[in-house]
Amino acid sequence: MSAVPVRDVDEPLVALDRGFGPAGALVRRELANRLESARAALPPGIFLRVVEGYRPSHRQQAIIERYSAEIRTERPGITDPELRVLTSRFVAPLEVAPHVAGAAVDLTLVDSHGSELDLGTPIDATPEQSGGRCYFAAEGISAPARANRELLARVLGREGLVNYPTEWWHYSYGDRYWALATGAGAALYGPVLGDAT
Repeated sequence: MSAVPVRDVDEPLVALDRGFGPAGALVRRELANRLESARAALPPGIFLRVVEGYRPSHRQQAIIERYSAEIRTERPGITDPELRVLTSRFVAPLEVAPHVAGAAVDLTLVDSHGSELDLGTPIDATPEQSGGRCYFAAEGISAPARANRELLARVLGREGLVNYPTEWWHYSYGDRYWALATGAGAALYGPVLGDAT
């Protein structure tokens, strides 16, 4: 993904409204617009809850280090290249991380009482913790969880967002992975410089 060029459109970060939940996540303005359209397309009584958007680079690096340490503990003797591959299936390397660009959200579906719908695993469940059920197309999840994942993919996909397939909850727009997945010539957003929080 690092070979995908970035032609940053210099779009500001904006805070998502409280209708997306209490996190008040920051995302690029166009991503916020697309999320609002996706929310409007959901069936009555179902809502999007965004738990995270923009993530400063130091927080991304801390997640990388924590997860790498987990893998090292489970796989003593793993080589550095193997560790990088296993780590990057769950958390993007800093140089291509969509959260650092304000181009990604971690989100779920909730009902009118704010209770999360069944999507098969909690948000941020690692492949190890979830037995691989965190993958969007995982086997062994309930029919309601499968239907909810497909609903999420449908409303977000119509707005041009793409899912990172190892995390059912992760969608992005305008980042390098999005450019790669959609065939766009370049990413629209590069890392946000400085600490926007």
